[in-house]
Amino acid sequence: MKHDFARQLRHARTDVERKLWFALRGRRFHRFKFRRRQPTDSYIVDFVCFETRPVVELDGGQHGGKGHQAYDADRTRHLKANGFRVLRFANHEVNPNFESVLDGIALAIGLPIWAGARPSSPWYRSRQRAR
Repeated sequence: MKHDFARQLRHARTDVERKLWFALRGRRFHRFKFRRRQPTDSYIVDFVCFETRPVVELDGGQHGGKGHQAYDADRTRHLKANGFRVLRFANHEVNPNFESVLDGIALAIGLPIWAGARPSSPWYRSRQRAR
């Protein structure tokens, strides 16, 4: 049942989710495999890499409400207790700060940050093709 709901969520994406998924999918992001709208225990997370355990959550306007903040805090505690690192980005902050979002994900994975290593850089794309 949870898997069916996750499948439905995969088809109902926001523009921000679509943009981030394009950067993460197909091992494009530093050759790590990310999954989107993936069931993990009791929750369905937006993006996760099981190799290095970051969970990336994109939060829309509904996450600002008091009840939703408590739910998000419980969810984060549960995921951390199960060995995940939870990264939360507000939807409205992703587009103007896209490179910073990618840097935050890279740091959570344990990668060094420098402009030449970004998946969107020409250097990075040329290195991927050479492999």
